[in-house]
Amino acid sequence: MTLNRHVELTYLGHATFLIQTPGGRRMLLDPWITGNPACPQNWKSLDLLGRIDLILMTHIHNDHVGDLHNVLSRYPDAAVVGAYEACNWAATKGAKHIFPMNKGGTQAVAGVAITMTHAIHSSSFQEADGTVVYGGEPAGYVLRFENGFTLYAAGDTALFGDMALIRTLYQPELALLPIGDLYTMGPQEAAHAVRLLGVSHVIPIHYGTFPALTGTVEAFRTHTADVANLTIHALAPGETLR
Repeated sequence: MTLNRHVELTYLGHATFLIQTPGGRRMLLDPWITGNPACPQNWKSLDLLGRIDLILMTHIHNDHVGDLHNVLSRYPDAAVVGAYEACNWAATKGAKHIFPMNKGGTQAVAGVAITMTHAIHSSSFQEADGTVVYGGEPAGYVLRFENGFTLYAAGDTALFGDMALIRTLYQPELALLPIGDLYTMGPQEAAHAVRLLGVSHVIPIHYGTFPALTGTVEAFRTHTADVANLTIHALAPGETLR
């Protein structure tokens, strides 16, 4: 199964992706690698990441940005995009180039048009000393790449009806949707998100990492069986979709 849109998405497990754009920029979405039990061992040294131009944070829960400091230590010139409060926190982790934004806004960073969308979740980071840092509101992103290919990264979210507006305004071709249940949408809700978004390609995320995340790809396929022209890319951690 391929996209044939000159975009490469390497799934590093849970909700972390390494994305190479048609223009050759390298993006890291929600960097949690070294402590991620779903991430393949050969990625945990961070050597395989290569150059990182842009880091996107949907929210600052530890299982999404636990390696932000480690990545920035190795790639200090990377631009970091997130909510205003999340970017301020990222600056304490070594981010030299922060690009804060809020829901509804769009900015171009590293050649990619980034629109921040709604998400229903929470956002905080627990430091090693137990201090909890508020990260602003969680978010999703619509990413329009250099060749016009458009991706919707939902982040951790419940189902919400305004996903239909994302379809109307941005017409994404591919969505990264959580299916794990308990903390996010489960398979049934994610299937309805597919209908609202009108996407033809989906990568399910945020499932199976821990026993509490009970949603499965099989259940997601069952709930989307009536959706015409849908391709579900169930990537194994370490696998790349091109």
